[in-house]
Amino acid sequence: MKEFAGRVAVITGAASGIGFGLARRFAQDGMHIVLADIESEPLAIAEAALNAMGTTTLAVRTDVTSPEQVERLAEAAFSTFGNVHILCNNAGVAGKFSMGTAGWEIPLSEWQWVLGVNLMGVLHGVRAFIPRMVANGEEGHIVNTASIAGLLSGASPYHVAKHGVVCLTEGLYKDFKSRGLRLSASVLCPGWIQTNLMDSERNRPPEFGAPTDRSLLSPTGLQAFEAVRSAVDDGISPADVAEQVFEAVRDDRFYVIPAQPGMREAVKQRMDAVVSMNNPAVGITP
Repeated sequence: MKEFAGRVAVITGAASGIGFGLARRFAQDGMHIVLADIESEPLAIAEAALNAMGTTTLAVRTDVTSPEQVERLAEAAFSTFGNVHILCNNAGVAGKFSMGTAGWEIPLSEWQWVLGVNLMGVLHGVRAFIPRMVANGEEGHIVNTASIAGLLSGASPYHVAKHGVVCLTEGLYKDFKSRGLRLSASVLCPGWIQTNLMDSERNRPPEFGAPTDRSLLSPTGLQAFEAVRSAVDDGISPADVAEQVFEAVRDDRFYVIPAQPGMREAVKQRMDAVVSMNNPAVGITP
């Protein structure tokens, strides 16, 4: 996409972190913004901040684990603005039980919640928005938020979900191009970013179990959690991530990887091992 002014961007997980960074960046180029988030109060604050910039904004509380709610989000966006040109399936959570816990020991409810938001939430967005975007025939772009974890490996719901997002998005890109559609796609694979992802438990619905009591974590798990929180606090700013995403949409670049050098090197080592058919390296990965 080369033209942004007057066009429409929809962002899930838009009330904070990367999502709000994306909303602000697209608004700076004159786009109308549809904000979606599960948290009502932060969503209203984000909407007010964009309105103060003079942006035409629509805020819709949305739980992306619900296909019905994502369909309602799409209906609100298209009925209000006529079309959607950029869709950012960005909402995500990180569960605490996964840290330092063997894959077979992680509760099923954890798998259901993390995959429900991080993978199925993206799929719900794809199914609700893309058919309408295709039918309208205008140029557009899909940005799906995965993670550097989606390029590495781990027997955790987070890693598995993010791998799925990378695979799904690459498939969408191929589908768009092979069919000659005016749509394209990018996958966002961030490393350590300054967000509140480590506080995701505040939004865990009761049907997926009670929020994790950190005292129940193993010493290894607690140590891992605190190390990740420290890395996140010192991470890349959401504004920097949003700028890289904007440039990728403008230049039709598929991979967006705002990650620390050590993470990029870990990805290279893994890919080299895959091509060489070497056994996976043992150790903690992001």
